[in-house]
Order: sequence, then C-alpha cells, then structure tokens
Amino acid sequence: MLQVVWFKRDLRTGDHAALAEAAAAAAELGPVLPLCIAEPEIWRGPDTSGRQWAFVAESLRELRDDLGRLGQPLVVRTGAAVEVLEALRRANGISALWSHQETGNAATYARDRQVAAWARAHGIAWHQPRQHGVVRGLKSRDGWARRWDRFMAQPPAAQPVALAPLERFDPGTIPGPRDLGLADDACPGRQRGGRRAGLATLESFLSERGRTYRKAMSSPGTGATACSRLSPHLAWGTVSLREATQAARRRLAELHAMPAPPPGWRSALESFLGRLHWHCHFMQKLEDAPRLETENLHPLYDGLDRTLDPARFAAWAEGRTGLPFVDACMRALIHDGWMNFRMRAMLQAVASYHLWLPWRETGLHLARLFTDYEPGIHWAQTQMQSGTTGINTVRIYNPVKQGYDQDPDGRFVRAWVPELADVPDGFVQEPWRWERAGELDYPAPLVDHMAAAKAAREAVWGLRKTAGYRAAADAIQAKHGSRRSGLPQTERKGGRRRAGPSGDGRQGRFAL
Repeated sequence: MLQVVWFKRDLRTGDHAALAEAAAAAAELGPVLPLCIAEPEIWRGPDTSGRQWAFVAESLRELRDDLGRLGQPLVVRTGAAVEVLEALRRANGISALWSHQETGNAATYARDRQVAAWARAHGIAWHQPRQHGVVRGLKSRDGWARRWDRFMAQPPAAQPVALAPLERFDPGTIPGPRDLGLADDACPGRQRGGRRAGLATLESFLSERGRTYRKAMSSPGTGATACSRLSPHLAWGTVSLREATQAARRRLAELHAMPAPPPGWRSALESFLGRLHWHCHFMQKLEDAPRLETENLHPLYDGLDRTLDPARFAAWAEGRTGLPFVDACMRALIHDGWMNFRMRAMLQAVASYHLWLPWRETGLHLARLFTDYEPGIHWAQTQMQSGTTGINTVRIYNPVKQGYDQDPDGRFVRAWVPELADVPDGFVQEPWRWERAGELDYPAPLVDHMAAAKAAREAVWGLRKTAGYRAAADAIQAKHGSRRSGLPQTERKGGRRRAGPSGDGRQGRFAL
C-alpha cells in the first residue's frame, strides 16, 4: 500500500505540510509516492496558457531533482486525475491521499469533487492541510486576520529527511505544452520557475530591491524591479506564503534593531507584509463564493449591457487601442507575463469602462497572459476593477493621466510602442494632439476616453439607485468584507491610513 502525495499548486519540498505529514506516517501507512498529474482537460481551459505551463514544467523538473535527493523522485502522469489515481490504486493499493487545499478555478473545483467522491468510494482518507491563510468552510470573516497571523507564525513544516525509494515506478515524462493541448506561447521576458529561483527572488527583494517598494510599485517601469516579483512563485507554490511572511518579518526585525536603519526599508516591508494579508483576503472571496469567477457578485449588475465587440476586444488585447500608455502596458504584459498591479487594474478598467467590454472575456484574456495567474485574486480583482462587486468604490482610471503620472518622460511608452519614438515628450501620451499625428503608423484612439468614462460612470452608478441594491450590497459586505480592524490598510491620505467603503482598501493598490 502507498501513500500518494499529490503536488498541485505547491511545487516545493520545504514547508510542505502534506509531504511532511505523509513522511511521518510512513511506518504506519506505507511509503510515500510523490505525484504530479498533468491534466489535459484542465490545461485546455479558457484561462490557461503555455507560459503558465512553461513555468510549471521548470518547477517540476527542479522538484523531481529535490525529491530524488530525498530518495524518491517525483512521478509525473498525464491524464484525468481520477483515472490516474484509480490506476495506481488497482496496481499498488493506496492507503492515504495527501494534498494541500486548493482554491482554484471552476475546473479544478469540479475535479476535486470527483476525486473526493472516488476517495470515499474506496475508503481512502484524503488529507488536505492548509498552506496559506484561506479558511475552508469559513462561517464569518470576524477574526479572520488574527487567524491569518497565527497560521503564518507557526513553524514551517520540516522537509523529510528521507523518502523510501520506489524503484518500480517510472518517473514519467513531464509533458510539453502541445501534449496538453496548449498553443505556442512565446513569452521572452517570463520569469523562470523553480524553488531556487523563487528563494533567490525573495532574498534579492528583502536585501536589495525592496527599499523603494512603496514609492516605485505604481510605475510599470520602476515596479518591475521594486516589486517583489514573488507572485508566480506564490501562485505555483515554489515558495510558501508562510516562508515569504516569516522572511519579511525577520528582515523587518533586523531593521528595527538597527540604531539607524537605511531609509525607506521599514515602511517598504511593512507595506509588503500588509499585501501578503491581502493576497489571502482576495482568495478567500473565491473560496466562499466560487460563482465569482463567472457571475456578477452583485446581481443587479446583470443589467449592464456590456457586449463583446470583436474589433474593440482585439485592439485592446493586442495593444492597439490608440491610447499609448494602455497599449504599452498590454504589450509589456504579452512579452513578460507580468505587470505591476496598478497597471493590471488600469488594463481591466479600460476594457470594462471605456471600451464597455464584458469582464468575463477580458478577464480570461488577462488570466492567460499572467504567468502568476491565481484564480482567487484574479477574479475578485477583475470584478472589483469592473465595478460589479457592489461594495467597492467605482474607480475609473484615466489612462492618459496615468501615463503622465507613471511615465512622465514617455520612456516606457516609447520602449513598447516604437511607432511613437519620434513624438515629442509633451505629446507622447496624447499623440493625436501632435500636429504631425497623421504621419504616424499608429491608430487614433478607439474612444474619447473622457466621454466614455462619463457614460460608464453614469451607467454603473445609476444601478446603485435601484431598489434592492443596498440590501444586496450589505449582504455581500457581511460575507466578503475585510473588517477594517483586522487587515492592514493600504494607503495614506493626510497622514492617516484609510480604506475604501468596503474595507477592501483603495483599488489598484494590491501589489507583490
């Protein structure tokens, strides 16, 4: 009989509770088989991409080596999860199944329900320890932040000293993107996967890059260095959230102990720690309401007549809207698989408000571009930036003002929109105002951004005056609100910390 440790979004050996507990139970329940199941049905979904799998595949290769040094390499099988597990059960017997809890998309949720039914049918205990601050079966948000703090303060799960080798198992081939039905997806600037890259990224942020985090995170140019860049490693679990939290707390304690710490560091790390709280806060929303991925959180927003205009969608998706800062951000995201959070929020807001496109379709496009796609964070933020939660302030980014604010010299725009290389600084964010605009190989704006924003604001705010709106919003707030007394606030104004009306903080300020 075997114990199967199923690696999903937890591609590491350190602080891996499922692996540690299974190894500790080996004398009673049998040897441990580390298993990853590459599921074509899951990877053919509308929110997955080749760039995501490339990061995962790199992480799996390193994980296989790390487990091999413990005695038993990672075994990889391709197919449906239940079919793979059943084949193992029939051939070897399974005494226990282990995996971390996962707050995934609708496809993985349905898959887990099938696996749970299979395990029950065969009398196999499926153990699912937590690996972050999301609480399954949460009854109330009261006290949630304190529970998060207690969990993150617990000692990390110890890596097993050794695993008994299971030489009869062929480790299997880590499939390529095409084996999973994924299209070619060149992403030249993508971060590399694997635990060593993740730990190095964390270390460089805490010791070198993070000092300007608070000031530099909002610009796509400076944010690429000043942000932690941990998001893909946290999304795919090469580094645990607890490891990141405890490392940041240790670094902050060192700074507090210094008589004259380097300027900027303490506030930067306090801000970063606050955003690690927010990471799980948003994931908790999807855990509590899986419909968030596909349905308006506030049902009255079903009345908005957003429609999928193919031409507008293609122009936005390819970085051809005629709004230079928007196009530069989209093209950078296509190239790198990452974008700082304020600009992610702007891309979604422009799609939902200015171009009046449905958030589900635009959200899927962005999900595929993000190497760090985390469904819980992504869909909560997609709705938040589209104005459909019912509890957040409607914030419509001015894409031209954002360009002037975050890229005042036009350097970022020129780097990604070379069609505007010769446009003077004073016109690069609004090239249509330049006297030689007609000579440019660059489209005119799809919309008048000011008029489009005004129309969108009136439509979205108008629904808030509808009968029954407030009662539904109050129920959403009671279920999903952050409880201001628990979570760190994310922005200062006039020297005081504040959050939006929902207690979710200012939109566009969540960043890692």
